[in-house]
Amino acid sequence: MRIAVTGASGQLGKALQRALCGVHEVVPLSHADLDLEHPDCVQRLVATDAQCVIHPAAYTNVDGCAHDPDRAYRVNALGTRYVALACQLLDAPLVYISTNEVFNGTATAPYLEYDRPAPINPYGYSKWAGEQAVRELLHRFYIVRVAWLFGGERNFVRTVLRLARERNQIAMVADEIGSPTCAPDAAEAVARLIETSCYGTYHLVNEGSCSRYEFAAATLRLAGRDDVALQPITLAEYPRASKVPPYTPLRNFAAADLGIRLRPWEEALAEYVEGVLKVEG
Repeated sequence: MRIAVTGASGQLGKALQRALCGVHEVVPLSHADLDLEHPDCVQRLVATDAQCVIHPAAYTNVDGCAHDPDRAYRVNALGTRYVALACQLLDAPLVYISTNEVFNGTATAPYLEYDRPAPINPYGYSKWAGEQAVRELLHRFYIVRVAWLFGGERNFVRTVLRLARERNQIAMVADEIGSPTCAPDAAEAVARLIETSCYGTYHLVNEGSCSRYEFAAATLRLAGRDDVALQPITLAEYPRASKVPPYTPLRNFAAADLGIRLRPWEEALAEYVEGVLKVEG
């Protein structure tokens, strides 16, 4: 199958290319190839003659979205609408990568696929609007929500390791809870999902959940950096431009029913940190 992948230079885009190549013909599309802020991206996508489109490209700077919500809407909502329109013309299914931040974080148990979204910040709203565009325009689609991605060159884990080299004490938020997800694991799950033709909404995250503080503590422990003091703080003590949903673990129910499960986040993190340490020395 000929598959176009948007956001090809991002950590999930790169992981998707690795997961798909060898089985499918992959057409990687970076920002230079596909500017989601312009309607001409419809014809650019159509020109790929893709039989399936996977769309992880997005404006993912959450605080940047808060500073410029119009740009967030143009890229994540209208840009996704353009991608969906291209899929209409191609008669191709779309895999739209969405986020845990479509939820408001007031739940007391992990969110299921059909729990009602209620985004509380411009990033979450723009991604939820993208979901609506997909549902409005297509009848063959997968909406795949992921969360707290790591596995590439720029992510939370890399930031923690960098801070450990620069400081002897790090403050981390202890009351923001989510689902750490290894990008290669999510990519492999997407590759399996598109073979099923079971269209719909999915949560593809590693099993389990934790706070940002616990995520950082596990990273430091695996890196052998117990010498770095980790200080727990609250969301209220960490001011930022965007409002943060405090509790957004996702539960993989629908994909698991198809036999598609991701390993525990701790196992994926251990493998990733080991790989980073081998490269960085």
